[in-house]
Amino acid sequence: MLSPPLFSERRTPIDRNISFLAMASESSPWWDFDIVIFGASGFTGRYVLREALKFLSTPTSPLKTLALAGRNPSKISEALAWAASPSSPPPIPIFYADVSDSSSLLTLFERTRLVLNCVGPFRLYGNPVVAACAEAGTDYLDICGEPEFMERMEVEYHERAKMTGSLVISACGFDSIPAEMGFIFHSRQWESPAAANRVEAYVVLESERSIVGNIGTYMSAVLGVANASSLQELRRSRPKRARPQIPGPPFKPKSIERQKSLGLWALKLPSADAIVVRRTFAALTKNPQGLQGVIESVEHKVKRRQLWPTVKPAHFAVKIGSKSPWAIIRFIFTGFFIGLFGTFAFGRKLLLRFPGLFSLGWFSKRGPTEEEVNSATFKMWFVGQGYSDVKLAAEGKTKPDTEIITRVSGPEIGYLATSIILIQCAFIVLSQRKNLPNGGVYPPGIIFGATDLQEQLQANGISFDFISKRSLRQ
Repeated sequence: MLSPPLFSERRTPIDRNISFLAMASESSPWWDFDIVIFGASGFTGRYVLREALKFLSTPTSPLKTLALAGRNPSKISEALAWAASPSSPPPIPIFYADVSDSSSLLTLFERTRLVLNCVGPFRLYGNPVVAACAEAGTDYLDICGEPEFMERMEVEYHERAKMTGSLVISACGFDSIPAEMGFIFHSRQWESPAAANRVEAYVVLESERSIVGNIGTYMSAVLGVANASSLQELRRSRPKRARPQIPGPPFKPKSIERQKSLGLWALKLPSADAIVVRRTFAALTKNPQGLQGVIESVEHKVKRRQLWPTVKPAHFAVKIGSKSPWAIIRFIFTGFFIGLFGTFAFGRKLLLRFPGLFSLGWFSKRGPTEEEVNSATFKMWFVGQGYSDVKLAAEGKTKPDTEIITRVSGPEIGYLATSIILIQCAFIVLSQRKNLPNGGVYPPGIIFGATDLQEQLQANGISFDFISKRSLRQ
């Protein structure tokens, strides 16, 4: 349904902060919507909508009121019908909102507790959405995997978001919650005095059918190559991040390898995951006990202070893995073409016009069918090497003597896993907001690490498993 415009009292950012504190104290909030899904008609957005509908107004769910927004309300109506099928679509308000019309964003977001942004590529369309949330004092989550966008949002809006009480967290989909929460889970297996020196994550995608990737992911990769110099310039313009101390020698992961423990061929990825995890390391180095909640409970404070000292930074890399060398060859060729043609305008035009050709069929404008999506799964293996006693590294015995393997696994990454993850992150924000920082732009790990997000994910199909521990001594 296309709802008529609703009008409510306009609030300043300070008013929003006051209302948030009232909500945190369990007074009645005055927002019209718990969540607005922005871009619900897109490839991923409609799966996010379907996942949200599973919990809307159920007794134990924090999601009681939901609205949808985008530039084409009729397409959003179609997405709602698809997401609700085979039932009739519920009477959810649908609003026009466009990134080229900042007033349309601000007017809606002022009435909203939390915005879920599914409109990418984020470097093209994300900035106005973050700006409106930071101005309105509205919390924001997205499924971005674009390092420059995330780091630029931190530069441009962190202070404003802190002032207005807007909590802005990117990478709340497959990029990069499995990496963030998976690393935290893995790190906690290294019980003191043991400590990891390096952790390599191997992403393995499996499917009973041939499945094509999300064209949005492909576009983000192409635009990332085109704007690589912008990211480097942004980083040079900022103070250097705090660097954690890691026991043992520096570590440079191999670009291509045969991973014998897992029986995989593997290729190092220029993934956002490693960058996001390192941002959490930097935040943790400055805040060894994590970030204090605005009105956090005693229970959460104790949990936060107990958790973070057990999470030790390590050298971290992400690789794509496969039992078939042909899959790795396809990844190499796709990366080669994007790297070669992505640096000039005509080459980018070719890449974006013929994604199937330049990715050897890996990406397609049509996107995967629902049957293809349902047939796919992922496994993310974390292989850590380090020391049975951290003193060994301090004594100059630099060769790791212990290996620990853990795993995060779940359904197809781009649509199913991402939707599950985003919605569960949203529920943490809605139900545990007083335990989180008042506002600011942060990576997800430092925000969600001390919450029960891992347990929530496990209850919804994302598994965290300890696999093995062994000595590397000969």
